[in-house]
Amino acid sequence: RLAKASAAGERVLDLLDRVPDVRDLPGAVPAPPLRGAVRFEAVSFAYEPGRPALDEIACDAQPGELVALMGPSGGGKTTFVSLILRLYDPTAGRVLIDGRDIREYTLASLRPQMSVVLQDSLLFAASIRDNIAYGASEKGSSPEAIEAAARLANADAFIRALPQGYDTVIGERGVTLSNGQRQRIAIARAAIRHAPILIFDEPTTGLDRENVQAVSEAIARLAEGRTTFLITHDPALAARAHRILYMEAGRMRQTTSPPRYDAVNA
Repeated sequence: RLAKASAAGERVLDLLDRVPDVRDLPGAVPAPPLRGAVRFEAVSFAYEPGRPALDEIACDAQPGELVALMGPSGGGKTTFVSLILRLYDPTAGRVLIDGRDIREYTLASLRPQMSVVLQDSLLFAASIRDNIAYGASEKGSSPEAIEAAARLANADAFIRALPQGYDTVIGERGVTLSNGQRQRIAIARAAIRHAPILIFDEPTTGLDRENVQAVSEAIARLAEGRTTFLITHDPALAARAHRILYMEAGRMRQTTSPPRYDAVNA
């Protein structure tokens, strides 16, 4: 799963070392600032020959659109977002961003324009301030920027209530925090990078009702104006999306708007 590839956290550049088979193609060029129009053109992918994980997927996401990915486990949702990150290349078809095949861009210019928040986000034995700033530019990690990102992520209030506030050192993997607090710090980390493309993989799984609400509100704020892919099994969270893609057995079974999802799948 995507979480296993993210041993160094949500800084997507660090995933590069985990996927040595994906490299810059000859003639690859730096990606310009992306708008975030994502298109899958008849995309198929197989981890093993003869066992497709994705089968002729065709879909579009417009800049600023929040797209929820739903369906049973193993249906292809994580593989779908992995191809956007270019952790793998399609075995057939193309993934395009802003009308250009992402294989034409250098990895070092493509991946920094994406942020990922996982179900089990990795935090470090460091201050909360440093955990939020991880992956941001020096200019972009000012105290003001860190606190603004925390406010967007519904994290500022609980951080200020800690003994040393933003300078509070948390244990390895954030063990001194609740699951919901860890997720909100991970969302703040994604926010501070100002990436035009966001990916959330089951961000509310295992959280209590209060934290689900806080995280859901933070996701909605962060997604505003950014192309966002949200993997979730939670219909209430998916209802915040502009559109739901339902995936099963590597195929796109249906596309629907959130108000129709419960009726279609009743």
